[in-house]
Amino acid sequence: MENNKKPAPAGKEFGGEEKSKKVRRPQKRKVCEFCEKGIAVIDYKDVSRLRKYVTEKGKIVSARTSGCCAHHQRQLTVAIKRARNMALLPFKGE
Repeated sequence: MENNKKPAPAGKEFGGEEKSKKVRRPQKRKVCEFCEKGIAVIDYKDVSRLRKYVTEKGKIVSARTSGCCAHHQRQLTVAIKRARNMALLPFKGE
């Protein structure tokens, strides 16, 4: 049987260039806007605040992107869906 081993990459000692590893730092954790401002209940009629959490295409922004805590993210999705049904927010982007 043949030996199907790949040749080792040319390291610095063999005349090749050394590959530099990119150091990845953890990003600063986002803080929930609603917790900071002390907002207990998210109202579906507050369209200006809800628009921040909807993309141009009309999708609801994820909690990782927005920085909302799980409790407020659940309230936010319900408020956005209610605002859509009341025709305060569009279902699709414009």
